[in-house]
Amino acid sequence: MNQPRHCPAVLIAAPASGQGKTTVTAALARLHRNLGRKVRVFKCGPDFLDPMIHERASGAPVYQLDMWMVGEQESRRLLWEAAGEADLILIEGVMGLFDGTPSSADLARHFGVPVLAVIDGTAMAQTFGALALGLARYQVDLPFAGVLANRVGTVRHAQLLESSLTEGLRWYGALSRETGIELPSRHLGLVQASELNDLDLRLDAAAAALASSCEVALPPPVEFAAPEVIEAQPLLAGVRIAVARDEAFAFTYGASLDLLRAMGAQLHFFSPIHDRVLPDADSLYLPGGYPELHHQALSQNTAMLQAIRAHHSAGKPLLAECGGMLYLLDSLTDVEGTRAELLGLLQGDAVMQKRLAALALQTVELPEGELRGHTYHHSLTSTPWQPIARGLSPNGGRGAEAVYRQGRMTASYVHFYFPSNPVAVAALFAPDRDAANAGDCIATVGAGLPSIGS
Repeated sequence: MNQPRHCPAVLIAAPASGQGKTTVTAALARLHRNLGRKVRVFKCGPDFLDPMIHERASGAPVYQLDMWMVGEQESRRLLWEAAGEADLILIEGVMGLFDGTPSSADLARHFGVPVLAVIDGTAMAQTFGALALGLARYQVDLPFAGVLANRVGTVRHAQLLESSLTEGLRWYGALSRETGIELPSRHLGLVQASELNDLDLRLDAAAAALASSCEVALPPPVEFAAPEVIEAQPLLAGVRIAVARDEAFAFTYGASLDLLRAMGAQLHFFSPIHDRVLPDADSLYLPGGYPELHHQALSQNTAMLQAIRAHHSAGKPLLAECGGMLYLLDSLTDVEGTRAELLGLLQGDAVMQKRLAALALQTVELPEGELRGHTYHHSLTSTPWQPIARGLSPNGGRGAEAVYRQGRMTASYVHFYFPSNPVAVAALFAPDRDAANAGDCIATVGAGLPSIGS
């Protein structure tokens, strides 16, 4: 029987989004890595961009933890496995510490991981202590490590913030607001790690800044109980899956790709922007990303457009999520009004909005089974196709994303978390229709639907 494992760990949280959790988490990861320690970083909740930064900072794969989408048992397994190899586990929280159901605080409490609160100290003095005390004491059973100030102006400013702490709250230090440390953002969040030529310089600068003001000793170890281990079945043995991966399509969960491999699939990555030929594959996976930033280049790669159309015409499986679904449409128009014609496999058009159109966890009941995931997009899509299913948000949010299907092509705004139902995922990608166990669910064309975006 597997035994519990022990490893120093903290969960980096904040009073709200935008406080700098990602910068601090990445800086801590790079700091301890530079000290020769093995660091494993996790991200609470659905996110693709922060893990890219943390992978660069830590030099190790980054996975999601979530009590609903990932599940308690899978989250426990991931932590237990990391504890067997790491010197330090860092978990970046999501939104504010107590926001959402389940929240970052729920996860910290469930696994006994102490919270390190990051508070933006900009334009703040003694009120910093009140805010820190509220985070620490709001839930009496929440393990709390201490507090770290972000975006501090001067040494005197940091001293003021530290002196405001009461009731024995531990000061972990401060990170200045100097340029060259903060990570740049765009409409969906941080800029992708691969697009930041100076990312390592930023990470090393942030790590050095932390080292000059923060404690670098490891936190106390946390006990992680052994999980129930369930072996993946070879449901996709020998199946070749072409996976889009480039500047336009990069939003994939590491755990989802791991699951495909564990079920026997062979993954072949390709670029819809740069490659002229689709890999020889049984199935095709078009994940989300930033097609709106590259829609002209995608439109101009006619050889790839023809190859993907031929894949669909041959009746081969195709799963497209969010940005991948936009690629299937007749056209995509960016926020400046520039329109590009794309694959035309899903009738309709998408237009980018300047504001967020949808953000919600999603559970979807497909013919193959229930899958969990999330939606997060700035586009509105209009199509005359009738959906075969719609998502539901466990938090009662407005998100009710449509899922469209024609033959073996399935498309939706939902980013699916594959380990939430391995059998359903295998059915989506299996080239044998009987193995897919889904029937021939052909999309129907009816009266035009309103724009899908919330």
